[in-house]
Amino acid sequence: MATTRLLLATGERLEIEGSSRDIDKSLQNAARSSPGTLAWMHDKGTDEEIAVNPAHVVTLRPGDD
Repeated sequence: MATTRLLLATGERLEIEGSSRDIDKSLQNAARSSPGTLAWMHDKGTDEEIAVNPAHVVTLRPGDD
């Protein structure tokens, strides 16, 4: 499965399940929604569901497959 790496403004790095395009679309949809809407994703390492504030994403790049 494709993964995407996110760097957050806090310096935290996340590796998320899904292609870069899919993750980008999820972040854009959350950003366009009402203020405070989070983008829900799955962490690759733990398979835990996490919520990401799209305003805190600094970079998005393809992960290691």
